[in-house]
Amino acid sequence: MRLKGRFITREEIVVSVERYEIIEEYPGDKYLPSYLIYSQHQGRAFHVLFAADMEGDNVRVVTAYRPNPSEWEADLKTRRPSP
Repeated sequence: MRLKGRFITREEIVVSVERYEIIEEYPGDKYLPSYLIYSQHQGRAFHVLFAADMEGDNVRVVTAYRPNPSEWEADLKTRRPSP
């Protein structure tokens, strides 16, 4: 199953907070403004999409995944153009 290699634990997300880099912003997202974050844990890159509830003073993880190199440039921070 491909999920095994792509799974990102809660611990990985939390302990890598100092390496977070916003790579895309979606201020007009459907429910809450959201942000795509690039980070690394033990040398492995991953992305996390956070929704920011400013009024409620909290942040929610929408999804986390390992970026697919065929969809991202070598830096894994820049989307490749759609064909």
